[in-house]
Amino acid sequence: MNKELLELSVIDLAEKLRSKAVSPVEVTDNLLSYIEQSNKQTNAYISITAEGARKSAKQAEQDIMGGKYKGVFHGVPLALKDNIYFANEVTTMASKIHKDFVSKDDATVATKLRDAGVIFTGKLNMHEYAWGIDNNNPHFGAVHNPWNADRVPGGSSGGSGAAVASHSSYNTLGTDTAGSIRIPSAACGIVGLKPTHGRVSKFGVYPLAWTLDHVGPMSKTVADAAAMLEVIAGFDPRDPTCANVPVGSYLSALNGNVKGLRIGIIEDYFFKNVDSGIEKVIRDRLTDLEKQGATIVPLKVPALRHSEWAELAVSLTEAATIHHQDLIKRPDDFGGDIRFLFELGELFSGIDYLQAQQVRRALKQQFTATFKDVDVIIAPTLPCQVPNIGTDTVNINGKTLDFIDEGIRFTGPSNLTGLPAVTVPAGISDGMPVGLQIIGPAFEEARILNVAYAVENMKPLAGHQPVLKP
Repeated sequence: MNKELLELSVIDLAEKLRSKAVSPVEVTDNLLSYIEQSNKQTNAYISITAEGARKSAKQAEQDIMGGKYKGVFHGVPLALKDNIYFANEVTTMASKIHKDFVSKDDATVATKLRDAGVIFTGKLNMHEYAWGIDNNNPHFGAVHNPWNADRVPGGSSGGSGAAVASHSSYNTLGTDTAGSIRIPSAACGIVGLKPTHGRVSKFGVYPLAWTLDHVGPMSKTVADAAAMLEVIAGFDPRDPTCANVPVGSYLSALNGNVKGLRIGIIEDYFFKNVDSGIEKVIRDRLTDLEKQGATIVPLKVPALRHSEWAELAVSLTEAATIHHQDLIKRPDDFGGDIRFLFELGELFSGIDYLQAQQVRRALKQQFTATFKDVDVIIAPTLPCQVPNIGTDTVNINGKTLDFIDEGIRFTGPSNLTGLPAVTVPAGISDGMPVGLQIIGPAFEEARILNVAYAVENMKPLAGHQPVLKP
């Protein structure tokens, strides 16, 4: 097993593949060998498609050797979250009910990655039906955080976070309805991008809540996330929520220059009830950004005080609608935690749902107004450390609180507004990584990625690495 090869970013690996210093077959065989070892510890994969991966690797090798190099992702092996469809392959949604589901179509994002030359190594574990943030799955087992195997990896894209952090997938996609890309990315010390709603097609991705769902990259580096967004972004007529907005060159926009950047800080929401160690890390990075020429601007967004209720009212109602028939016909086939949530979703009235939409409208209007005064908003991604597997509470400065409520508190507003948000590792607290969240105006992914790039260039992890590594 080649440890150095496993630890490369996609951008660095791509250069070796393009120059023929290594072959897709060599890279894929090396990764598959490592997956066999690492998955026993992380349980990040639900299924491993070694035969198909090796076949794709041979084809990629022939193409590259023949001068038909497609770009950054050509010959790069990676796995996807198991609610993203592959044609004629099982997609389980990490559930019992859909354990044998086979789609006739690829998800649009899967097609785009396949066309870019990606080699798929399998499907990644997740919280059942993507409704949860601990990834303690009753059907496929818990995913273990590579930084501490006793801890949850965050969710719902917990397998995705653990796979990238442990180097068993070079890159991946997650889905995000209330934070499910950003929460595990923060917990596992990687980069996670939730693009603007409509920026990336959701066709062929099993829904959790239609109006809140997003698909986006989970990556080792900001540059890797930018490169993947270039591949997957764009209009798709098969997704009625997809926006016909031109796709930028996100990778070329990364220069790390934050001189003159106006950073909005919402103290009475995003810095309220935050673990003291996490808060120190975020404020230290803000100070660093100021030293590089950025300015801090205090903001008020009054509608945020209702955002937690609105997020739950919308997401639970929409999710309960999607799963209504199965709740009637086979309720015992759901895991206990999500069955409770889906049943709770049936209790909201039409009035509740529409009032939540009014909060949502106010939140969108107020956030839009703030971006006249600031360029980005910065906040902690999580207000707390992730708990041990099997524990549904967290401790924030001596207070015992519900993990799911706290976990989505800072991520949910960007799902309600649809605004782009990225989390980037910002430091270490109590031996675990801390994520810094950057929120920007609609379709300004290049802007928030560049700020994330500036933070990444500070080397905030200071050499700390997951316990589980090649």
